[in-house]
Parts: sequence; structure tokens; C-alpha cells
Amino acid sequence: MKTYEYRGYQTSGHAIRGLIEASGLKDARERLAEGGILVERISSASVRRRTLPFRRSRGLDSETRSSVYRELSSMMRAGLTLTQSLNLLIEAMEEAPATRVLLAGMRDRVQEGASLAQALAEVSGGTHEMELAAVRAGERAGNLDVVLERLAAFLEEQREIRERVQTALIYPSIVLGMAVLIALLMFGVMIPRFASLFEESQIPLPPVTRYILSAGQFLKYLLFALIACGAASAGFIALKSSDPQFRILLDRFWFNLPLWGRQYAAVVNFRFAQTLSLLLDGGVSLVEAFPLAGRATGSPWVTDLVDREGESLSRHGSSLADAVRRIAPLNDVLPGWIQAGEASGALAELLSRAGRRYQLQWQRMIGRSLEVLEPALIILVGGLVLLLALAVLTPILSLNSSLM
Repeated sequence: MKTYEYRGYQTSGHAIRGLIEASGLKDARERLAEGGILVERISSASVRRRTLPFRRSRGLDSETRSSVYRELSSMMRAGLTLTQSLNLLIEAMEEAPATRVLLAGMRDRVQEGASLAQALAEVSGGTHEMELAAVRAGERAGNLDVVLERLAAFLEEQREIRERVQTALIYPSIVLGMAVLIALLMFGVMIPRFASLFEESQIPLPPVTRYILSAGQFLKYLLFALIACGAASAGFIALKSSDPQFRILLDRFWFNLPLWGRQYAAVVNFRFAQTLSLLLDGGVSLVEAFPLAGRATGSPWVTDLVDREGESLSRHGSSLADAVRRIAPLNDVLPGWIQAGEASGALAELLSRAGRRYQLQWQRMIGRSLEVLEPALIILVGGLVLLLALAVLTPILSLNSSLM
């Protein structure tokens, strides 16, 4: 039996969509017709639809995957089989039809004899290679429920980091946007009108207003130049984004930035350590887990260096600590943790501790940066408002004194 996704109309004329299990496409149509449903479109749930090149592949997002992993882990620990667990998940996803379709496709592939890792790779796009390797290792080792629980926690931790960054940037973005808006309104509308009024009255402008008018003209041309340069840079980056060497060069540039570079390096080290710990703890071999952890960092430069060192790790028998020591963005204190883990036989545990250390370090750096950034932006906006107020009020006071 296979699962089919359908869309059609009931005899009452209401639109309806859902899932139906049948032995084939013809059988599914006949069953729906017997139920009084006129089918508009029907397709197999286990076949991933192709998307346009500029659209993201259809699949489970990270939040949904973490929820699915956690629920599957809980049900399998309760003694249910993988197929039974997927059936219960499909019934619970009434309010998420797209997720139900993908889960039904995964269930069909599992019923046909495929592993959960194969079903994830074939049905749901966007699943990271690291997750597939961990699930595959969990199935081989017989501890799939434990691996799924750890994967869920890992994805939730990654999502929490992204949300924390986005939340931290909301206030500075609003303040900076207000500053730009005030400057544009004053330089573009208010002050030029005052200047034209004084020119018609043949009253000389105060020095403060003249200076700010000159600065406004300069800033206007500078703004246009920055917009043009930004558009050109964005176009160039988009054009060269398919070139691996250019992506590596751009990534190395991010690492070398004065303030951002240290924060970026902390996040990359955290992702590498946590991913490698998760994979090793799930039963993935070191040779297989090492490059997957490099790709999970999201850094093209680190990924390239890890792939190169992976060959020396597998072919020449190099230790993990020595391999990581030769990777520039990871050779701070992480090799020491790895060396201690290799000596004590608790490599996965020490990698997890190192990851938490880097996470705390990143959180401290973000907190300090925001503590400096927020007052600096407030002072910037206050200074701008003060200058603009002087540019407007000084001509009015001089006009007042000339009329008296």
C-alpha cells in the first residue's frame, strides 16, 4: 500500500485535500470516487516534487525536524516500531498538511524496506548530511531513539542561537533606521526649505546651518555612492557565489574582521565541536564524522581545510588533535580538549564540553558588543538630533533678532 496526496471537491462543492492509502493510482481514484470526492490532482506522497531553480527544495525545516525527531524518539522508547510511530505522527499533524504528506512519504519508504536515513534523504529535502549520518549510525547500532533525541536537542540549540542573534539585532536596527530616517527628512526636506526662505529674505544663514547644509549635500552624494557600491558588491557576490574559491576567500575575510571575526570563530568552533561530539556519540566513525562536522560549521574555508585534513586522518593515521591543530580557525584551544579526550577515551564528552565553552564565549562577546553598541547608537542619534535642532533653531533666532 502507498500513500497518495489528493486535492478535489466534495459533492457539496467544498474543496478538500488529504491523504489516502491505496495499492496504486487507479485504486486511489476509485476509492475517492466511491467516497463522493471529485479528484482534481493526485500524486504519490513518497515522490519529492521538483522545484524551480530559484526556489528552496521542498522538505521539513529544522524546527519541524527537531520536533519529529523528539516525538519519534519518545514513541520508540515506549516500545512502538518506527512505522507505528510515523503513523501516530501523521495523525497528529492535521493542521500541517505539507508535513503530513512528507511524513506519509517517509512511512511508505520505510514500509518498502528503506531505512529512516534513506527515507529522509529521498523524501525530505534540506536534511543535512550530518543528520543523515547520525540516523544511519543509530540504526546500525540499535540506539536510534537515543540518536534522535540528541539530534532534536542539537537542532533546537542551533535554532536558539539563530533566534538570539536575530533578537539581539532588533533594537540596534530600529535605532539605526530611525537615525537614517531623521537625517533624510531633515537634510532632504526641512533644512533646504529654511535655506530657501532665508535666501528670499536676503538674510545670511548662521554658520552652523551653512555647515550642516554643506554636510547634507556631501552625505547625499555619499549615500548614493554607498548604495551604488553596495548594489555592485551584492551583484558581484551573487555572480561569484557559485565559485568555491571565491566563497573561501570571502569566508576568510569574515574571520579576519576585527570584532566580527572572533564572534564568527567562536560560533564555528561551537558547531564543529558539538557536531563531532554528536556523531561520535551516535556511533559514526571518526573518519566519516570529521568531514561532516566540518560541513556543519557553515564555513566554506573550514569545510575545505577539514576535507584536506580528513585525507591525512584516514590515510596517514594522523591523530585528531594534530589534524585540528593544522586548521587555522579551529587551532585555538580546541586541539587541547581533543588531545585530552583522546588520552582519556572520553572524546565525545570532552568535545561536548568544549562546544558549551565556545557557546558561552560567544554569548559573552555578543553581550559585550551589544552593551557598547546600544549606547553608541543612542549617543549618535542624540548628537544628530542636537545638530539638526541647532541648524533649525539658530536661523529662527537670528531672524527674530533681525526683525526686532
